[in-house]
Amino acid sequence: MSKKILIINGHPNRDSFNFGIARAYKAGAAQSGAEIKELTIADLDFNPNLQFGFQKRTELEPDLLRAWEAIQWAEHLVWVHPVWWGGLPAITKGFIDRLFLPGFAFRYREKSIFWDKLLKGKSARIITTLDQPGWIYRLMFGRPSVNQLKKSTLEFCGVSPVKVSYIGIVKTSDEKMRDSWLGKMEKLGRGQR
Repeated sequence: MSKKILIINGHPNRDSFNFGIARAYKAGAAQSGAEIKELTIADLDFNPNLQFGFQKRTELEPDLLRAWEAIQWAEHLVWVHPVWWGGLPAITKGFIDRLFLPGFAFRYREKSIFWDKLLKGKSARIITTLDQPGWIYRLMFGRPSVNQLKKSTLEFCGVSPVKVSYIGIVKTSDEKMRDSWLGKMEKLGRGQR
C-alpha cells in the first residue's frame, strides 16, 4: 500500500542541490504510487521568531496553518536540508519553533515531567547535505542537526522510526557523484523510506 508522503525542503536557495535531492526522492516515490505533497519552507510567508516562547501563543499565519494540515495528512515526512554551522538553516529552525507547538505536536502533562506525543503513527527520513564526510559529522561533531531534528523534535513528538541519510562532501563533488546520490535518493523514494 502506498504512503502519504510530505517532502519538506529546508534549503532557502532553489538553485541548491537539495532541490535536486527532493525531486529525485519525489520521482521515486511517484513511481511507487505514493501520494505526495511538497513544502518549501522558504516559500512560506511567516515570522520565524517564536517571540514569546510558549508563554503566549502567537497566531499562526495562513501558510503555517496549511503546512500543519499537510503534516497531519502525511504518514511519512521527508526532511531535506543542508547542515550549516553544524545545525539547521535558520528558516528551518524557525519553521519548527513556530509550528511544533504544545497542543499541536505534543502536550505537556499537568504536574509531570512527561508529555504526550501527538504525532504518533508517522515515520520520517532526514536527508542532510554536508561539506564533510558523514562519519566525521557523526564522530567528531556529534551530529547536532540530526540530534535536534530527529531526537529533540520528531521523536519527542512521537514520529518513529526516523532514519537519516548523509550526503557529502557536496562542495568537492563532481557530476558523477551527484548523479549517484540522486539515484540513491530516487531508490529511497521508490521504497517509500
